[in-house]
Amino acid sequence: MENAKIKSTKTTFSSNKKWEELIESKDFIDVFLSEVLEEYIQKQRWYGGKSSQLKYIELSEYFRIQQGDEVYFGLILEVNFTEAFYHHYFLPISFVSDENFAKENRILPIKLKDQEGYIIDAMYLESFRKVVYERISNALPVDKTPVQYHKSETFNFPKYKSSNFLGAEQSNTSIIYNDTFILKFFRRIYADKNPDYEMSHFLSHNKEFKHTPKYLGSINIVDSENTNITIGLMQELVPNKGDAWEYFLKEIHKIYLSIDNKQIELKNLPDIELFKRCSIVNLPPQIVDWVGLNLLTKVQLLAQRTAEMHIALGSEFADTSFTPTRFNGDYTVWLKNRLTYQFQNRLNLTENNLHKLDEYSLKLAKEFLENKNLIRKRLVNFDWTKLKGERIRIHGDYHLGQILVEDDDFCILDFEGEPESTIRDRKVKQPPLKDVAGLFRSFHYAIYSTIFNHQEEYSKDKEELFEFGELLYKYFISVFLETYRAVTQEANLSIGYTNERVYLLKYCLLEKAIYELGYELNSRPKWTIIPLKGIANIMNS
Repeated sequence: MENAKIKSTKTTFSSNKKWEELIESKDFIDVFLSEVLEEYIQKQRWYGGKSSQLKYIELSEYFRIQQGDEVYFGLILEVNFTEAFYHHYFLPISFVSDENFAKENRILPIKLKDQEGYIIDAMYLESFRKVVYERISNALPVDKTPVQYHKSETFNFPKYKSSNFLGAEQSNTSIIYNDTFILKFFRRIYADKNPDYEMSHFLSHNKEFKHTPKYLGSINIVDSENTNITIGLMQELVPNKGDAWEYFLKEIHKIYLSIDNKQIELKNLPDIELFKRCSIVNLPPQIVDWVGLNLLTKVQLLAQRTAEMHIALGSEFADTSFTPTRFNGDYTVWLKNRLTYQFQNRLNLTENNLHKLDEYSLKLAKEFLENKNLIRKRLVNFDWTKLKGERIRIHGDYHLGQILVEDDDFCILDFEGEPESTIRDRKVKQPPLKDVAGLFRSFHYAIYSTIFNHQEEYSKDKEELFEFGELLYKYFISVFLETYRAVTQEANLSIGYTNERVYLLKYCLLEKAIYELGYELNSRPKWTIIPLKGIANIMNS
């Protein structure tokens, strides 16, 4: 007889079944889901429902991950919330009998028919990680089983040596194998192929795009409704010097220090129109002297790599999920519905949080509210009939933090898409300039973050530092756009004529800044100035 009640993870659950049969036990599942996992899952970093009220958990699917007589179970958990929505999470579980093992990661003490021990998250068990590695490295070309392991036909894995965790990630769990490969387990999952898997496989495997981690393998499951769900993505581990966000913060700090060191006055620096393209050789010498040739060259290289990524994504004509398409009425309706809903949400948030803002932020927030009808009009007046460029699959959450700095190059990663968007929305083909706008917003953030983080080290007052920052931002954009346009044009990727490009950039920058406003109002009111200034820049340009 099994104990059907258990009030905490400190109480032992008893069952007359073996571990391999336990998942078939209704009593175990009832107790495990309602009284054990609710407590465990809410403590995990990858749990994305912390701001909502958990109602109950259901076991949506389960499957075996095994090799020989080593058996682990992969659970797909449906977490339902009182606000009438749900998330799906992937949790692999293992049984261990060693009292000294996994003290920090126990989910439930358990007494089975043949032994006592603990159920733990299997990720913390080296034997589980090894089984997964070996199942991928020995995968057959075609796998028709419910758990489908896949490996690149062009790669042979070496023998398993070691595995360890990448570090404290927010939404996934990544494991480093042999200090050479990385397997990302998706914790929050969707009833479809994960965009990160699709894009990585397409770019590095189909198009041999060299500036993203090489695709090596994956794990997908086919659920009871015949839906393909991505559980894991295996890629090469790229040796790097950190991400482009940290790199730009350091470089921009040097630029700000040089204002004092070189006694630079803002009035002596030539201005440039927003979105005006300019090659480095044609920049005013005062700007090159202030910003430095090194960083300007890096911006140029980043533009080239971004353009090459979009060229690869826009060059497919067989796989319909990647075939370029034109703007049309359906896309416009989808876009307007999304943005008007999001905009109303940000207006409400701003009105409710004015008391948290001061000085310049408060002024900009009031301006934002006063201009709400003009901004809404900008959003709903999207006219697809005048657009001649193409829509393609894009990165979707493109910013400096998604780009690694190699020795003298960049590597683009993390193609999961915008966290707030549904999986279907992340796969909608968009103008490639939406990614460009994401990167421009990231430049803007890096400039303002530098001011906030080092203000006491500069002699100029905050308002003047902002003015220097806005000028720097315009020159970053100028250099980037010159290279991006030249590279895409040469490859015949259609991103529209000049006026169309500027129109789309303004539209996408406005959309991105409105999106960012929600995060800053909720988490960092002091930083609200950054998206508000971004919105003001577009409305005044």
